[in-house]
Amino acid sequence: MKVRIKELTESRDTVNKWMERYGVRFGVYKNNVFKEQLFPFDPIPRIISHEDWSYLEKGLKQRVITLNKFLWDIYHEKNIIKDGIVPEEFVYSSKGYMPECEGINPQDGIYSHISGIDLVEGKDGQWYVLEDNLRIPSGASYPMIARQITRRVSPATFQEGDVAENRNYADMLQGMMDEMNAGRGISVILTPGRYNSAFFEHSYLAEKTGATLAYPGDLFVENSTVYYTGLYKERVRVGCIYRRVSDEYMDPMVFEASSMLGIPNVMQAYRAGNVALINAIGNGVADDKGIYYFVPKMVEYYLGEKPILQNAPTYLPFFKDDYEYVLNNIEKLVIKDVSEAGGYGVVFGKDLPTDKLNELKALIVDQPRRWIAQEVIDFKDLGILEGEECVERKADLRAFVISGKETKVWKSGLTRFSRNPDSFVVNSSQGGGFKDTWVMEK
Repeated sequence: MKVRIKELTESRDTVNKWMERYGVRFGVYKNNVFKEQLFPFDPIPRIISHEDWSYLEKGLKQRVITLNKFLWDIYHEKNIIKDGIVPEEFVYSSKGYMPECEGINPQDGIYSHISGIDLVEGKDGQWYVLEDNLRIPSGASYPMIARQITRRVSPATFQEGDVAENRNYADMLQGMMDEMNAGRGISVILTPGRYNSAFFEHSYLAEKTGATLAYPGDLFVENSTVYYTGLYKERVRVGCIYRRVSDEYMDPMVFEASSMLGIPNVMQAYRAGNVALINAIGNGVADDKGIYYFVPKMVEYYLGEKPILQNAPTYLPFFKDDYEYVLNNIEKLVIKDVSEAGGYGVVFGKDLPTDKLNELKALIVDQPRRWIAQEVIDFKDLGILEGEECVERKADLRAFVISGKETKVWKSGLTRFSRNPDSFVVNSSQGGGFKDTWVMEK
């Protein structure tokens, strides 16, 4: 065992040094200060059996197809509201709902081209979906480059066994972008710039897909058509924009007027069908933590099928029965602010003293739509190396689903873990690390 730990420690240190050399970092704003830091890699992989993956793949496809149908419906016929499945006020009060997107017809009816679905495996062996990330899900680049480096420093690791290939993510992404582009021009990845937390990923995916990395100011609209002008000021038509800029900053003529990150009049070009936006603007209404509650009902409504993947048991204080249950059981629930992301706005009732619990109750009473509550799932711990010792920590899985003319699930994913033995929060912005995800072919 000591020999094995020594090998793993050497592998971890070597891979992390190579990642530092390649500039594999993410940025965090704290107290108005931007700081770049490494995303620590752990060498002990998460292993998912062929049988488990087949189940997950079917469930993920079902869920993402449903969410795309919901988005089309919300911005067009609104049948799910008319039929009373999702309350009208729940949709229109969502911060992610964009009325400016009403009636726009994205290529092939796809809104969420890249979906990041966060799951955990409970100690009961059941997989649960914690969140649907449909706006700008990030993280695929980290397992991609970690596997690339591991292959280099330890070639024998993947020469034996039946671990699924993960180097095809760029091909999946490029193929989908080409389908959405429909030959209208070049494909670009629009980055806010190097001070964005995921800038490494923007540049890495641009390199791997052959897309052009575009910065604010590189793109402009003329006659409802988007053009790129780069270093040599040549004007090139753009057919597809994989945007890493938030909805509200994408078009200062329509949304936030002070934005210096977006493209004036890009919504005009988008509405005219002259450019594809990946992901579509307005997706936030479908990954609202409150809307999450209704996804199992959506599966039955749109597909006539029973949901394969389960939500964590969730309560909406918006509803009277749930409201009373949450207030009476708050000390054993996890409370989430629907407007927050990245692990922020998550509170475990058991960790709060009485005065703070009462403050939280008052907030829920005052703004019931702002919160959801969930039962605390005792999800599996995975082994990680802490120093030169193997310990167990909580870990989740972000699965990536690519939707073009077909919906496909990448046979890999981002497994994040907490480095705090007492924490269930695994986000990189909260100090977590990541490990490779091995999907077995047999």
